[in-house]
Amino acid sequence: MRLKSHIFVSSLLRRAFLLGGYAAVLRKGAQEAGAIFIRQRTRLGTETLFAPAPQNFFADEVDIGRKFEVRLRDSDAERVEAALASEIRFDPDCWIVEIELDDHGDLFEVVPQDGASRP
Repeated sequence: MRLKSHIFVSSLLRRAFLLGGYAAVLRKGAQEAGAIFIRQRTRLGTETLFAPAPQNFFADEVDIGRKFEVRLRDSDAERVEAALASEIRFDPDCWIVEIELDDHGDLFEVVPQDGASRP
């Protein structure tokens, strides 16, 4: 059983504020198991969009964390908006969280971009 979406989002918001950043829920999704998309804005005006990682990145059934993959990196706001609009059409129960930090640090786990899954 994975950590409920609303609990993960609440924790993410608090931790972002503790790091001196800003965070907000742009779209509230299903409380139990809604997919979570994270929109990270930097001071440079670029954005990175993180989406839920595919299931093959989860080691086994007891892995209750949430993992993310980079969907768009250092992109402009219009591309991120278009990608999120597409995701909302596909899954209207998704969450969209915005954070304003130059480095997300260990706020959430990001899987490797080379496609390798964890052993």
